[in-house]
Amino acid sequence: MPDYAPHSHPHPSARDLIAAHGGRVTRTRIAVIETLQAAQHPLSHDEIGAALAAADIAHDRVTLYRALDWLVEQGIAQRIAGGERAWRFEIRHDGAHRHAHFHCDRCGQILCLEEVPTETSPALPAGFELDRTELVLHGACADCGRQGAKAGTR
Repeated sequence: MPDYAPHSHPHPSARDLIAAHGGRVTRTRIAVIETLQAAQHPLSHDEIGAALAAADIAHDRVTLYRALDWLVEQGIAQRIAGGERAWRFEIRHDGAHRHAHFHCDRCGQILCLEEVPTETSPALPAGFELDRTELVLHGACADCGRQGAKAGTR
């Protein structure tokens, strides 16, 4: 059985990433990148904001949204569709590293699935160009599945 433990990859420093993309090095951008690099799973805007607040990094919602938008535009982070029309974010790795995600439709948890192959690209019509692929599997996580099974046996 594959191990779905949190994954880790070596990361360049946040300052180096921002500078390499010609961006302004700000405390918020550095903190967001470091938070995403340390995360065990994709994080929501609110989770990132809570991590920044816990580290005593002053920010407001708009600044955080702008920082995340910039990171996505630069290819440093990627957005993943979460439940309740909320995006989740994770740090992007080199182009050779791709993985799927499992989204629990009951609790909203998103888990990285390193062992699910995502290397296949579809044949596109002439003139079309693929920028990225995203594979998200939906269902119930182990905890929610057990809760559902218990509720059904009452």
